[in-house]
Amino acid sequence: MIKLERHPLNPLLSPISSHHWESKFVFNCAVIKRDGVFHMLYRAQGEDMVSRMGYALSTDGIHFNRLEKPVFTPDSQWELYGVEDPRLTELYGRIYVQYTAYSPRGVRISMASTENFLTWMRHGVIIPDIDNKDAALFPERIGESYVMFHRIEPDMYLAFSRDLEKWGDFVSIAGPRKNSWDNLKIGVGAPPIRTEYGWLVLYHGVEDTPRPTYRLGFMLLDLENPCHVLKRSDEPILEPQEEWEIFGGVPNVVFSDAMVEHEERYFVYYGAADNHIALATIEKEKVLDWLRS
Repeated sequence: MIKLERHPLNPLLSPISSHHWESKFVFNCAVIKRDGVFHMLYRAQGEDMVSRMGYALSTDGIHFNRLEKPVFTPDSQWELYGVEDPRLTELYGRIYVQYTAYSPRGVRISMASTENFLTWMRHGVIIPDIDNKDAALFPERIGESYVMFHRIEPDMYLAFSRDLEKWGDFVSIAGPRKNSWDNLKIGVGAPPIRTEYGWLVLYHGVEDTPRPTYRLGFMLLDLENPCHVLKRSDEPILEPQEEWEIFGGVPNVVFSDAMVEHEERYFVYYGAADNHIALATIEKEKVLDWLRS
């Protein structure tokens, strides 16, 4: 059994009362490391409770400087209630973000791309016909296809595309497990990381309790056939424990969209009770030991 270790400086980011767009909640973030710099795109809500995305950067992955204004805001009828829960993937030199568009029409997976995190090309809703969320791109093609995680409750799915715009061939690869910490629903956390043993996937699981509890676990997928699950955490690697993870906008939640490899450790950034952004880490070698055991 392996566990993530919380960073002693947690939480890393919290609401700022003087910023109207992030005065109430700062949470679920995407993080990517490029040329030694950590780039964070995070979800925030203010008094109007519309979700927008802010941007922060860091040289050590711990101390982040953020902008005063959001860099990604609602831009269509699909996004009237907000843009939520980004995941960032660098794919052949360009940065793509999958996110949830939320409106009276429901929740839909949308995509945008950027080269600088400040200006964005909108690709719009990419799976239009069904409520869907928890999307993340693989960082390379598998065969001739791009591959993307998504979640149609309660299972974790993969979708495939030749052009990043039209997605199909939906395959459920994993679902809730009875009598387990993830018995209600599951969804991908961060985009997967390639290892010699397979695709390392961070995911969240929800337990069906009077107040549903969100925890994190690992999954290992076959490199050539990612629909094949090779291994899955029997026990959570992180669960709500600190007061600010148990009490908040949504209680009993640790929810991650980001895992970054840094100095022989995996850095996992997570939203805590929809109130704050925090960091937990684990030695890479410990994870590799688990993968090959």
